[in-house]
Amino acid sequence: MEKNDYIFGIRAILEAIESGKTIDKVLIRRDLGGELAKELLDKVREYDIVVQRVPLERLNRITMKNHQGAIAQLSPVGYHRLDNIIPQLYEDGKIPFALVLDGVTDARNFGAIARSADCAGVDFIVVPERGSASVTSDAVKASAGALFYVPVCRERDTLTAVKKLKENGYLVVGASEKGAQSYIDADYTVPVAIVMGSEDTGISPEVLRQCDRLAAIPILGNIGSLNVSVAAGVILYEAVRQRLASGFSKQ
Repeated sequence: MEKNDYIFGIRAILEAIESGKTIDKVLIRRDLGGELAKELLDKVREYDIVVQRVPLERLNRITMKNHQGAIAQLSPVGYHRLDNIIPQLYEDGKIPFALVLDGVTDARNFGAIARSADCAGVDFIVVPERGSASVTSDAVKASAGALFYVPVCRERDTLTAVKKLKENGYLVVGASEKGAQSYIDADYTVPVAIVMGSEDTGISPEVLRQCDRLAAIPILGNIGSLNVSVAAGVILYEAVRQRLASGFSKQ
């Protein structure tokens, strides 16, 4: 992470929020109190910014400057909300194509996935507020700039997001080795959301249960799984193949 990804100090963070800077999250020392800290907490809640109470050691690992117990992490781009983007795509006459990342934490994987998503014509990416990589400068670099083009929706948690997508007519396809169906047999020509799991444990059990289909990529060698960014590219381009074969034009 680069130093210009952060703002240090309560007053500086308050001014950044008021000036309209896009804040990814605010880290506040776990035991921080006082009127100024209360003012900051009230402000981040007002603007619906993610806030995390953390030990002093975590703040000091980011900087040893006088951070006053609070550090804000900036985002190079703004986040979107599902409640806004879902109806807009239908109004535009699109058959939506979404990608949900359930716990992908590595910024380079996130960036690589976003690059593939942009190339494949994905309409938006969904990530949870916690336990996920953020749109940082590292992720943007790894995406070759794709994160400036593909909207990223950040929701409270993946389970809530998946349920919302299903309620709005999306077929939810989970990429999982537990799937009895091959990834090429799933139908991607309908409104679809492809779910990719975390680098180490895959899709969480509660999200897995919400998936309408579980699609497996055949593994023929000695290593048990693909890197998540590679797996995402494989499935996204199967969706592209099906959509082009069905007469979809480039959106």
